[in-house]
Amino acid sequence: MRLADQDLLSYGSYRQLVEEFEWDIPERMNMASEVFDRWSDDRGRVAIFVEHADGRRDTWSYWRLIRLAKRYANFLVSLGVQPGDRVSLVMHQGAELAALHLAVYSVGAVALPMSILYGPDSYRHILSDSATSVIVVGEPYAEPIRSVRDDLADLTTVVISGRPGEGERSLSEADSYPADFDPVDTASEDPALLLYTSGSTGHPKGALHAHRILEGYLLTFKLFFNVEFDESTVFYTPSDWAWVGGLLDILLPALVFGRPVVADEERFSAERAFEVIGRNGVTHAFLTPTALKVMAQVPDPGPRFDLDLRVIASGGESVADELHRWSERDLGAVINEFYGLTEVNHLVGGCEALWPGQPGWMGLPYPGREVALLAESGQEIRPGEIGEIAVRPGDPTQMLEYWGNPEATAGMRRDGWIMTGDQATLDPSGYIRFLGRDDDMIASAGYRIGPAEVEESLVRHPAVAEVAVIPAPDEIRGHVVKAMVVLADGYLPGDDLTRELQAQVKTQLAAYKYPRKVEYVDNLPKTSTGKLNRKLLAAQARMV
Repeated sequence: MRLADQDLLSYGSYRQLVEEFEWDIPERMNMASEVFDRWSDDRGRVAIFVEHADGRRDTWSYWRLIRLAKRYANFLVSLGVQPGDRVSLVMHQGAELAALHLAVYSVGAVALPMSILYGPDSYRHILSDSATSVIVVGEPYAEPIRSVRDDLADLTTVVISGRPGEGERSLSEADSYPADFDPVDTASEDPALLLYTSGSTGHPKGALHAHRILEGYLLTFKLFFNVEFDESTVFYTPSDWAWVGGLLDILLPALVFGRPVVADEERFSAERAFEVIGRNGVTHAFLTPTALKVMAQVPDPGPRFDLDLRVIASGGESVADELHRWSERDLGAVINEFYGLTEVNHLVGGCEALWPGQPGWMGLPYPGREVALLAESGQEIRPGEIGEIAVRPGDPTQMLEYWGNPEATAGMRRDGWIMTGDQATLDPSGYIRFLGRDDDMIASAGYRIGPAEVEESLVRHPAVAEVAVIPAPDEIRGHVVKAMVVLADGYLPGDDLTRELQAQVKTQLAAYKYPRKVEYVDNLPKTSTGKLNRKLLAAQARMV
């Protein structure tokens, strides 16, 4: 029986589920077909509620959404898109973006979603590294891409959702194409999705995933949302659909299960999130710990916004005990936490319907995954000790490879395990508590930020002779980016210079990667090999 149709509550307990669960992944599958085959003829079932920035609200049925996806598929084929080609998508949440994802999968191409928050440097690196041939961009986000187009030899076609410029195509051209398309017969191991994720060194790397990834997410989607959905179920997240949290933790599984998803064109704010949740009858939401912290500051949200929230899924960092209590008291919703990586996800988590949660602990290893905490010796640790989280290969959410980077792909493997680079401990019952990264990654407000690319952006400024980027503790975001700057001769520290440096990262790299804190120093500590000693600097920052 396929995962989408399984009754997980029939297992009765966590132990039984883990012991008896088996993957049933077909040899041939296409992520678009998983939606098309179930819901193409359903004109009454709502697929997406769209909250527009101008206050309008649209309702899209599955029939209407799938017809649009098939028009887009025919349009992509007319542009010369073939199986395996990378098609990048840069758009805010909405029915168009959902339909484009389904269209790309259906033609056998590889979807490459990119954040609307990126700047030219990020777009240039990702589009060049992936050799993307076609990009579809919302008009408000087109200028940074236009500014680097001449640097991208492989980018043959730019499609604009809105008014195209010279040498560009309009997405509205798809309206003249047939609303009938049979998805390409793809194998479950064929590539379908390329997600770029920051690393502790260098530029972001592309994690290439196969069509089978959806099967892995259907299981955990059911579990961290407490298994049972009904006709009143509505899903929502403010997270960008360019990220795992928006695309795979909400959008695609919800569409397979035939439930509505709320799409909001506006940027996140606590009041806006509650308004959208209440107006659309949202029952199940994915919210990062940072979003929860901000939303918890809104007084009396339940009665003010007429909420019907039941389950909140959260990941990226631990959710504090007081947020669990606030959610149950003020929202009437339980929080299920989970943990994973873009490369292989949902390794550990909660499901209050089948096993009790422990606030501050991520939960238990999800079924279908073999997870362990390993000491440096490679041996599994005992309760109370600290080890690195590792998972055995074979999980359907496991990436095929880092795009064009076999060395980095091999670097994640050790003695038959995939190593996450995250430190954790466990209790005698097997619950796992996340402790932190064992490299220099910065986890801020649900984003993973690599220090090297921020340093590379900052050092381009003529005032910067040397720079180290580290995480600094922050009450709301968990951590923020902090830059320790050694100035070049002739430059003096000051607020104006700080704003210049922050703006440079915001506009050239990504808005969420800029250093919220900048400290000017005379020198930076080095390791014995002459490298920046970020660990020492980060430890000093924690003590301030």
